[in-house]
Amino acid sequence: MRTAYDFSPLFRSSVGFDRVFDLLENAARVQTLDNWPPYDIERAGEDQYRITMAVAGFAPGELNLTTQPNLLVVSGQKRGEEDARYLHRGIAIPSFERRFELADHVQVKDARLENGLLTIELVREVPEAMRPRRIEVQAWKGVGAGEQPKQVEHHKEAA
Repeated sequence: MRTAYDFSPLFRSSVGFDRVFDLLENAARVQTLDNWPPYDIERAGEDQYRITMAVAGFAPGELNLTTQPNLLVVSGQKRGEEDARYLHRGIAIPSFERRFELADHVQVKDARLENGLLTIELVREVPEAMRPRRIEVQAWKGVGAGEQPKQVEHHKEAA
């Protein structure tokens, strides 16, 4: 039995959070066939992440990494096995496609295949204009210590 969450009451009081609600709905979906290849997601630093996927049997040319805004798609397609005649096939290497939702400003820095493990290095590069900055508060220089404010007088002219 699956429980569906209704986020519609939150739409009335929030603006610009559509992506968050989409992420929550995607996470709630149960994907039973999406368990291969196995992978790890690791936090390698303050703004660095690492995805390691076990893709034994795949050559670098048989793997495809595609990035879109806030999405990384890793797929693998085995080539050159159409003419093979197996008497027994116990090593199955199926094609796959795995999608990873990325946070804003997370970019793929590097990808390498070594000993059957595909390692994808990710880094969050927040633009300078969007980083937090400190704004210094300065004292108002109109009235100094001990000075009295000046009063401006206005004379009405008779008509």
